[in-house]
Amino acid sequence: MKRVLILLDGVVAKNLLKRLVELDTSHSIYDVVYMNDTILTEKKPSNFTFYKFDPTSLSKLKMIMAKVSYNDILVVLGNKDDTVSVIDNIRSINPNINFNVYNEWDIDLTDKNIQNYNAIDVLTSGLIERLPNVPIIAQNIGLKQGEIMEIKIPFGSAYAYRYISSISQKEWKIFALYRNNTMLNVRPSLILKPNDVILVIGKPKVLLQAYAAISMSFGHFPMPFGKNVYVYLDLYLQTQEDALNAIKKGRFLSERLNGSKLIIRITKPTTVDTIDKIKDLVKHIDNKILEIDYYNLGVLNLMTSDIKKYEVGLFVLTNTLLQNETLVHKVLASKKPIFKVGVENINNIKTIVMVLNSMKVYEQLSPTLFDISSQLKYKVNVINCDPIGDTDRTKLISHLDSLAKIFNQDIKVETNGKNPMDVLMEKDNILQILPLKEEMFKKRLIRFFTTNSDLLSYDLKYLNQIIIPIIE
Repeated sequence: MKRVLILLDGVVAKNLLKRLVELDTSHSIYDVVYMNDTILTEKKPSNFTFYKFDPTSLSKLKMIMAKVSYNDILVVLGNKDDTVSVIDNIRSINPNINFNVYNEWDIDLTDKNIQNYNAIDVLTSGLIERLPNVPIIAQNIGLKQGEIMEIKIPFGSAYAYRYISSISQKEWKIFALYRNNTMLNVRPSLILKPNDVILVIGKPKVLLQAYAAISMSFGHFPMPFGKNVYVYLDLYLQTQEDALNAIKKGRFLSERLNGSKLIIRITKPTTVDTIDKIKDLVKHIDNKILEIDYYNLGVLNLMTSDIKKYEVGLFVLTNTLLQNETLVHKVLASKKPIFKVGVENINNIKTIVMVLNSMKVYEQLSPTLFDISSQLKYKVNVINCDPIGDTDRTKLISHLDSLAKIFNQDIKVETNGKNPMDVLMEKDNILQILPLKEEMFKKRLIRFFTTNSDLLSYDLKYLNQIIIPIIE
């Protein structure tokens, strides 16, 4: 859960607290600091903790902020001097944290990490909207039911470090993006970053779901790529054992990934015995769809239709099918993750592993790492090997540590000068997270010449792996 610190005093603070406790705020934990009992409400939800003291006291405020890492801070105080003092205190305790300040005194706040809610500007804008021939703000456009929404991308969101074209936008659409107080042109290759603000348009009910998915820090994979787990089988190319293994692992994933349905697409059916065994394997799965292509429509036609129709978020493919160039080309174009079916029994897996490489790439992968581990209840093991000794990954490790705290998970980092592949191959019953690269699917006749751990890891056929699209 997110932790929010709220510092309150004054008439505005009293009304704000009253509105806040009436909303559904069960997805966050609130620590409320107040100075006067008059602002308190009769209703005190269990996820609210109240502290009575003067937040202008640095030592007292430091005691609260030292306990936990807050995702957000809101300052709503009754006078200018107290507000300035509290801002200075927060900056003294944590110079980099983002927070929001109610400002009715036109205090000059130049700090880029402070969201300034200037009361005079807000009031002026509201009054101007009542005048004729003046453009109105988004909340009063259309049906006035919330078809347009502003969403901030939080640090640790599954949507952070995702390019817009990879985000499934069914019945809603991102149409504007703000970064560092600048509006950027929305294009498919644009990557979302923490603290970006996006404007979205769509059905109000769908936007509320999108807001929940974007705002929550974990528990949504395979979102934002899509919703469901999709097992593709070509029984002409695959053995019966290969096909059944893929279905078992697809079933495992769909049962444990939040809200995912299992979609099984069979093409080129061979024997009745194989089809009967597949049907018997899935007959007790309620949340499934089994589709059999008896007309040999082809992988391109089937996948083009299925990806959209079934909101595919994760492909489950065996090593045999990943050698099919036509299929791989279609999967790469979809920009969706792949579960590469390995030999090891997925029921025995206890650890999710990531072998660090490029800072830019693995920073993108890190939210997905913790999202998956939180849903599958796996331990997180990061391998940071540098046999040559010329790579500094301090910032990347710090980034992973920060995410681990947000996701409330333990992380084990192995740092040494060994060959990373030797360390990886010593481990049993693991799930590896990898960045998706086109080179993985090309024939490499002289593989021992490459030193890229991503490509070498992909070549390990026995490992179960989730391969995530990234921006390089």
